[in-house]
Amino acid sequence: MSAPLLEIAGLSAGYGEVPVLSGVGLVIQPGEIVTLVGSNGAGKTTLLRAVSRVIAGRGTLRFDGHDLLTHTPEQVFGLGLVQVPEGRQLFDKMSVEDNLKMGAYRRKDEAGIARSFERVYELFPRMKERRTQIAGSLSGGEQQMCAIARALMAAPKLLAVDEMSLGLAPVVVDQLLAVLAEIRKQGVTVLLVEQDVFAAFTVADRGYVMETGRIVREGAISVLSNDPEVQKAYLGVQ
Repeated sequence: MSAPLLEIAGLSAGYGEVPVLSGVGLVIQPGEIVTLVGSNGAGKTTLLRAVSRVIAGRGTLRFDGHDLLTHTPEQVFGLGLVQVPEGRQLFDKMSVEDNLKMGAYRRKDEAGIARSFERVYELFPRMKERRTQIAGSLSGGEQQMCAIARALMAAPKLLAVDEMSLGLAPVVVDQLLAVLAEIRKQGVTVLLVEQDVFAAFTVADRGYVMETGRIVREGAISVLSNDPEVQKAYLGVQ
């Protein structure tokens, strides 16, 4: 087996004196789609913030052979660990195309940027149709498409998507899940952080279940889907 793309071990993090994560461990291999699921407040977004170095943490954090604990958020982004944040956080008053350009602001390879535009417009034809439209006027589903497309413009090695399905109609969620599967085929590893366990389990290879800042279950999706505790807590099986 190849070396992990992302390796987390014994990670503790929080906000000021308030601890949130305690001894978290998680491994993602290149080419996987891995999901981190749990209820609101479980600590999922805090984990992403710690991995991206937006907040401090203690433990082991390695990405593509680099010790992230010695890196700034900008350096982590530069290594190819790119997030699609909860709530999308688009530049609302800028056009779709200008938002996409912001995703590539650190890149200098003009030919590669042009190929990335072609790629995201193939993945999201609606973004090509809306490229001159102000991002803030898009529908919720279109804004999520724009946020994912913007992240892809950064040429990520690992795309971390936080609460992709939040507030979206099921048909739109299905479309976005299909895009994630296609992104993986194109060589991008994906970490999908979700409250919607049904959605996450339809596309992921493996999963981790988080409760109150700890990983309480992990394994292949086929195993987690048949775990009685997971079924009862997250899948509505009594």
